[in-house]
Amino acid sequence: MKRILLAIVGLLFITTAKAAYPQAGDTLVVAQDGSGQFHNIQDAIESVRAFMDYTVTIYIKNGVYKEKVIVPSWLEHVTIVGQDSEKTVISYGDYADLNKMGTFRTYTMKVDGSDITFKNLTIENTAGRVGQAVALHTEGDRLVFVNCRFLGNQDTVYTGKAGERLLFKDCYIEGTTDFIFGPSTAVFENCEIRNKMDSYVTAASTPKDVKFGYVFMHCRITADPGVTKCYLGRPWRPYAATAFIDCEMGGHIRPEGWFNWSNPANEKTARYAEYHSTGAGAAAARRVAWSKQLTSKEIKEYTLENIFNEQSKWEIK
Repeated sequence: MKRILLAIVGLLFITTAKAAYPQAGDTLVVAQDGSGQFHNIQDAIESVRAFMDYTVTIYIKNGVYKEKVIVPSWLEHVTIVGQDSEKTVISYGDYADLNKMGTFRTYTMKVDGSDITFKNLTIENTAGRVGQAVALHTEGDRLVFVNCRFLGNQDTVYTGKAGERLLFKDCYIEGTTDFIFGPSTAVFENCEIRNKMDSYVTAASTPKDVKFGYVFMHCRITADPGVTKCYLGRPWRPYAATAFIDCEMGGHIRPEGWFNWSNPANEKTARYAEYHSTGAGAAAARRVAWSKQLTSKEIKEYTLENIFNEQSKWEIK
């Protein structure tokens, strides 16, 4: 009898361990209607083992999840997938002046982990036009966002750590002022970037020793009705690097393209470039003299391998 009891206890221990920590290839389901293992996204994230060398998928069913989500630094190799990009919504409404929290704590989702992929999600900050209010805050490396929507106003997407590499593919990003900002290296491929008021698209703070900052490839720069005067960017820090490559620009983009943030010294250091811009907002001959039109030779440097300083190709799973 004692041996039988010990065997049962051992079996229970193994079963509990497997339930506590997902195994390779497991899919965890989050659903508000109780049809998954978790009701909340954060609970599913917290159940994943630290520093995995295998991939676990968190599948989120449609719904509006009013959570402030953190993907911790010890999580790696996780894929977080929504059921529908417009119906799987992570939503919160913090803003900088709320209880004096400051810009960098206002995020709806903060990603500290690395090698994380996100698909088919909406991440929104619903605070409104009340100043800085971040939807997505990233600190991790090798992050991939596919078919995701980022909704907000000022400071929608904050790429918060220098040298970290991000890929946004087939995404929608909207905002008012500086709504894509920070020091990371990020590629935006086939995305729609939408201005909601006359202001600035980007505010990069690329370090001096980092060659590539923000690179927009084959993107569409659009605007809400009534928006007519927007800059492509202004330098949050002196060596801001931003390039638009083969992008279609709406007529709301100002002919000069770039702004020096009222500091002429930034004109000597900011690294702003374009290649084959099209649309009513493309005005190569009228751009500020301190920006650059890339040559056919220079554009060859703009590959993912060079931008991310990595020989292996990034796979979109």
